[in-house]
Amino acid sequence: MIAVLGSGSWASAIASIILEHPDQKINWWIREPEIIEGMKETGRNPLYLSSVEYDVSRINFYSEVKSVIRDSSDLLFVLPSAFVSKTLEGLKPDDFVGKKIHSAIKGLVPSTAQIITDYLHDNFAVSYDDMTVISGPSHAEEVAQEKLTYLTVASKNPELAQRASQFMKCRFVHTELSDDVEGIEYAAVLKNVYAIAAGICRGLGYGDNLLAVLVSNAMQEMDTFINCLHPMDSRQLERFSYLGDLLVTSYSQHSRNRTFGNMIGYGYSVRGAQLEMKMIAEGYYSVKSIEKIRKKNNIELPIVEAIYKILYEDATPRRVMKKIVENFH
Repeated sequence: MIAVLGSGSWASAIASIILEHPDQKINWWIREPEIIEGMKETGRNPLYLSSVEYDVSRINFYSEVKSVIRDSSDLLFVLPSAFVSKTLEGLKPDDFVGKKIHSAIKGLVPSTAQIITDYLHDNFAVSYDDMTVISGPSHAEEVAQEKLTYLTVASKNPELAQRASQFMKCRFVHTELSDDVEGIEYAAVLKNVYAIAAGICRGLGYGDNLLAVLVSNAMQEMDTFINCLHPMDSRQLERFSYLGDLLVTSYSQHSRNRTFGNMIGYGYSVRGAQLEMKMIAEGYYSVKSIEKIRKKNNIELPIVEAIYKILYEDATPRRVMKKIVENFH
């Protein structure tokens, strides 16, 4: 049995993808009791992607994490990275024995500055061969509208990647396989930071011409960062799981990170933007961890450093971004 852990937009979208298979049932862990009640009453998530209707006869709802892990063979984590440590608090390595882990989380664990696979390996002794990463240019809103979407399933274990790709593909979702787990995880993290930069530039009044140059420079930074931490000759950053994800997150109206950055550019405080959005912008948490890794490894990432200064050191967005864009190449 597949378990979906999370209740937000992306978790709701992924649940709908899996349930496209008529013979598939899921265990669904949802933290908010009002969402479980609403789902049971109406077949819809009352807070996220409420246009999607679910066959609740094929869903077992859980409000306790340990129980859903116990009752499931495959665990699909789809929750904000900032909540991972708290969600798994009290669990032990024994709870994960025999489980296959699939992460659709696009962020780093803030307390350790780790990608999800490293965090689960170090804290719960989960083998890398028992994990996959699911990523790609995929806004939950478009999945809800059944618009054609491409996802990548990455794993050190080709057989597990193939298995996960089967339940993650449907009539409107195509999948491809990869063995670049670290590269795809870090790309998914970095693109959120760069989407915040794109939003800030838009809020400051820069146009599409500059945005194209920003994204081009962001791609160069991503290349530098990933290949410094995890060199790989066969990695192709122009593929959709890297460049494609960066593009859609930087340009799309559905991007919450771009929206968050846009508000900062317009003059909102960080706290004010967070309260106004009422949703998690992963890039806010990720940039702090990426900056920590950048300093430790002495990697030059001007855009990342600029966004960190704006979000965590109260630097003036216009002054910081003006300095950055004048040095683009």
